[in-house]
Amino acid sequence: MRPKDPAVAGLTPGGHPPRFPGFDVLAQIDHWDPVTAGVVLDRLSMPADLRFFTLAEEAVARPLVDALLGQHEEPRIPVLEMIDTRLAEQQSDGWHYSELPRDPTAWKRTVAAIDDDAHSRFGHGFAECGAEERTDLIQSVQDAGAQAWHDMRADRVWSLWTRYACTASYSHPWAWNEIGFPGPAYPRGYKNRGIDRREPFEVRDRYSLDPNEETP
Repeated sequence: MRPKDPAVAGLTPGGHPPRFPGFDVLAQIDHWDPVTAGVVLDRLSMPADLRFFTLAEEAVARPLVDALLGQHEEPRIPVLEMIDTRLAEQQSDGWHYSELPRDPTAWKRTVAAIDDDAHSRFGHGFAECGAEERTDLIQSVQDAGAQAWHDMRADRVWSLWTRYACTASYSHPWAWNEIGFPGPAYPRGYKNRGIDRREPFEVRDRYSLDPNEETP
């Protein structure tokens, strides 16, 4: 079941040098049950066409989520497509903030709102903004905290964006390669418990740093 193409082995977002040299999560696929393996491999297939966001909304939402995740280079995880599928199929977390409308409406409203901010501050839309302008606009939402932003609580908007973006990103095998995560534990499981007690299929981080220190 394991893909054999060496060009995709150990691939990470942006193609950055791996923190876990030689690690490829897909090498573990024979240890997963068939249903799980199928779900994971499906995330590597061609992204589905957008069904929830319009073309105009895509032009704002795509650079927004890429900026939130620091996705500036290819290959990029198709985060927007994964978010779009959730919203189109109403796959919510089962709750939403009382200060925001339900997630599908909140996404459309917030995408329009940050585009309005771009026009007000820079005279052009978010899609036409440079990297620094986008960073300033996004940062202003985070910095607003519990204050109102376009009649919505800013920290709730920030949570909405990052929750969906991070959930999508870290469900993808490329992100697992980046963080050295060997994938689902079922049915094999783990036998070595304790700090820095790795399984035979795990790889040591090439950065030997205290967890409280900043990674270079």
